[in-house]
Amino acid sequence: MTPPTAAAPSPTRTLGLAACIALVMGNMIGSGVFLLPAALAPFGWDAVAGWGFTIAGSLVLAFVIARLTVALPGTSASQMIARAYGPLAGFAIGWIYWLSIIITNVTIAVAATANLSSVMPMLARPGVGALCSIGFLWAMTGINLIGARAAGMTQIVTTIIKLIPIAVVLVLLMVTVGSGTAQVAPFPAEGLTGAGITASAALTLWALLGFESASVAADKVRDPARTIPRATLIGTAATGLIYLLVCSGIALTLPAAETQTGSPFGAFVSHYWSPGPARFIALFVAISCLGALNGWTLLMGEVPLAMARAGELPRWLAGTDARGTPVRGLILSTALASLLLVANSLQGLVALFTAMALLATSATLWLYVGCALASMRFRVVVPAAVVGLGYALWTLWGAGIVASGSSVLLMAAGLPFYWWARNSPHRSNNRSG
Repeated sequence: MTPPTAAAPSPTRTLGLAACIALVMGNMIGSGVFLLPAALAPFGWDAVAGWGFTIAGSLVLAFVIARLTVALPGTSASQMIARAYGPLAGFAIGWIYWLSIIITNVTIAVAATANLSSVMPMLARPGVGALCSIGFLWAMTGINLIGARAAGMTQIVTTIIKLIPIAVVLVLLMVTVGSGTAQVAPFPAEGLTGAGITASAALTLWALLGFESASVAADKVRDPARTIPRATLIGTAATGLIYLLVCSGIALTLPAAETQTGSPFGAFVSHYWSPGPARFIALFVAISCLGALNGWTLLMGEVPLAMARAGELPRWLAGTDARGTPVRGLILSTALASLLLVANSLQGLVALFTAMALLATSATLWLYVGCALASMRFRVVVPAAVVGLGYALWTLWGAGIVASGSSVLLMAAGLPFYWWARNSPHRSNNRSG
């Protein structure tokens, strides 16, 4: 089956290659890289292998999604899947992906607050922390309401800033390992374990979510046929390499007791350099989280906009302002994220982060499954799609029945809205409204 053609959209395209790479890397380099060393330390060298599988699987899926975006220009992921397997399938994937972005934004906002709580202890109080996280959500929404250009510039700046602590750790790793000051944990005599690799791979994927960002925002990209594949693969490969070196380096060289903190980066800098510079890590981590939050907020408006234009959500969400900004989708999504935070405001920040991260990962995996299946249906890079599908299903299994089962229930929860949109007397694919 060959892919159908779609009319190219006509809104102003403001995102070039640099902004798209920054969008991909900025969305991927968020809270995950700074928190994962603590979670991965117990897995040792299994986690290194887990990173290998995650990076390879992410690159394959990123390639599949980018090629689909080029093959079906002007078509969102949910529309691709709808063309392949029917409107209900397209809606289900688009709906769960939209919810996954909302959950991801809650997770990132909580992570920013949690890191700042080491500097401002009052933020560790559940109610106060939730209010601070809500403030971060609306601040990033305000930037995106100005327009995609402002969001793109913010993404470039925050991506540069967030690389500073990563660069510091990379330099420290080279110096300390090269001089023999830091000792790398020995490779286990019994070798690697399948269970450890599977579990660590499920954890590492949370840190790499977002490699599809440029494809989702294709409506705002200049020369998308060339820009999106290049930005997607460059951003994914660069981020994966950074993660492999930094997270594995910290986990394998820092004493186990010191990795189990809320700031593994800070513990590493304090151990191998000085407590003074380590105090700035929390600030850099917060900036990193806010940069990721900015990028995900851009997508949080684009996904419901595309679905509404396709008649999969109520037409009211298809409205944009003069700059093409999906104001209604952004405000509704941020309001839902705020309600989610309020509903869970009595939980501690760490517990809330852990629960939301796992759920967001499982929910996002369904998009990857759907895109791989659509690629196979349209005969677009079929071998890569088969490999990507296998990787996505394997990671869903590794995420566990609770998280993956919850994501299925969230998909089912969208059916009433699908029925509403499909039976609306004003159903239309008009781009304004």
